[in-house]
Amino acid sequence: MLSAHSRAHVDCVSRVLKNADHLPQLPVPDLILDSWRRSMEQHHLDPGSLQGPRILSQHVLQECRERSELFLRIASEEVARLHGRVRDADYCVLLTDAQGQTIDYRVESTIRNDCQKAGLYLGTCWSEGEEGTCGVAAVLSARAPVTVHKRDHFRAAFIGLTCSAAPVFDPRGELLGVLDVSAVRSPDERRSQHLIRQMVVQSARQIEQAFFMNSAEGYWILRAHSSPGYVDSQPDYLLAWDDDGRLQALNPAARHLLLQGFGRLPEHISQVFDQQRLHAARDEALCLLPSPGLGQVLHGRLSAPRRLPRNRPRLALSPAELDPRLAESLRLAVRVKDRNLPVLIQGETGSGKEVFARQLHQASQRREQPFVAINCAAIPEGLIESELFGYVAGAFTGAASKGMQGLLQQADGGTLFLDEIGDMPLSLQTRLLRVLAEGEVAPLGGSRRKAVDIQVICASHRDLETLVSAGAFREDLYFRLAGARFPLPPLRERSDRLALINRIVEEESAHSTAPLQLGDAALECLLGYRWPGNVRQLRHVLRYACAVCEGPVIQLADLPEALRSPGLLAPPADDIAEQGSSPERQTLIDALIRHRWKPSATAQALGISRATLYRRVRQHGIEMPGRSPA
Repeated sequence: MLSAHSRAHVDCVSRVLKNADHLPQLPVPDLILDSWRRSMEQHHLDPGSLQGPRILSQHVLQECRERSELFLRIASEEVARLHGRVRDADYCVLLTDAQGQTIDYRVESTIRNDCQKAGLYLGTCWSEGEEGTCGVAAVLSARAPVTVHKRDHFRAAFIGLTCSAAPVFDPRGELLGVLDVSAVRSPDERRSQHLIRQMVVQSARQIEQAFFMNSAEGYWILRAHSSPGYVDSQPDYLLAWDDDGRLQALNPAARHLLLQGFGRLPEHISQVFDQQRLHAARDEALCLLPSPGLGQVLHGRLSAPRRLPRNRPRLALSPAELDPRLAESLRLAVRVKDRNLPVLIQGETGSGKEVFARQLHQASQRREQPFVAINCAAIPEGLIESELFGYVAGAFTGAASKGMQGLLQQADGGTLFLDEIGDMPLSLQTRLLRVLAEGEVAPLGGSRRKAVDIQVICASHRDLETLVSAGAFREDLYFRLAGARFPLPPLRERSDRLALINRIVEEESAHSTAPLQLGDAALECLLGYRWPGNVRQLRHVLRYACAVCEGPVIQLADLPEALRSPGLLAPPADDIAEQGSSPERQTLIDALIRHRWKPSATAQALGISRATLYRRVRQHGIEMPGRSPA
């Protein structure tokens, strides 16, 4: 039963929505009123609902955090700094991704339980379609800073909260996520949140600036402001261009300034500023930059490129390094895909299904065309349709003014990777089946169909045949997608673990002052671990080890403590006879055979000492020529 407090809120929402055009003064701002309408009419939410927000499962949350890895790493310091400024007033800080899913969270232990009960927690989802009007959802719709205070919330579950939030954009103007500061208790006046909102906006801009500077390291970067004293500490405008002068990145303020001044975004920096004046600022000297197009004079400082833009490291071994089963699967999958047959990859969570799909795309005839990936389990059901099919301008309230091209069209001519296809809603399975059958797609709100040429790779950790039997997955779609099935072995069964470990250490230590190596004890622990989280867990472990390692060699103590738990280590030698030939044993035998059973050469190839080699040979009961296994 609703409390009197909640009933009063429901009555207020209903009355305002019914009589908004006739009320002399609205109790909420227009932005909140519009969100209330969408929550009621479009999303069909109940303002009296007391249910808390949806919480992502641990593995889906982990995937969301991985996709936002760079954003998280860059934002972390500012999120902590902001929390330090507001925690004494009992506020917590949330950072969400562009779908409103909380991927970082800071709260004092004294109020943690209260915040968690109110839904302020890691992994909570704050999209308007699910939770109605709230701070994060309002920012996702308005793409501007917003305060949603107490009864501004649509659902009764949240009317005690106050939330001030601001968007964070990347250098191309795409939304990275939302920074939010919330409290369970606060004064009733919305004006009481004015200072908090200013702090959130300032921190969001700091994160944007840090992300911009990181993303544009390989370009010329101009920091500019109308006042010289703010150029370095709080530049309003950030612009980046390559050696040919082509503009490559703009922060939101610079984007708005150029659009306002030129009516469009210029392609070349010479269209904005005089080249000679820019040349004078090449040594980071503060200079005046008049711009006839902008109608104002800015103060600026120019930084030269620090390094060439680098691509994200690829976790891809060569065919010679790969586990033979993976190499053969990849070879066959390429032949199948180039015959225009869909490919279904099945394997445990974290086993590298997307990596396999990317390798397959790169080895196929469509390697020069787009590779577009979507995780069907990580996007709220209400958003998957618009993500896949896109929408036309005005398709629904809150839609982008120019509409949005869906992933199916973005993948035209290339490859579409649908990860965790087993989690796709049945209603969308029908639409996807039609696209695959007809080769045409219609965006939401549009009647005109467009031809698309895509090849589909799907992946799932679930048994799709079981889902078909249970009625949770369309049988006709399953047979269309499962043209060829390729199972991926879990990491604990792969013979290329050593090569994989060395490759990841090489990639992760690229951020260190010098390359790192693995000590014998650490390597033995890694090779003997059962890896329930597969390749994803391995990368996280090695990233942690590279971060905490204080010397040139990663020692056993640098690995997470949980990794050394006996329950997750490889089985002892006594169990080997019962389990048959383990991947670890096979790796040793393969290496010994390749090096003609010479201990020194084998140990060097495996990156371990001779003593470690002999110990592992005895553990696995391998009889070496001229030696007894005992």
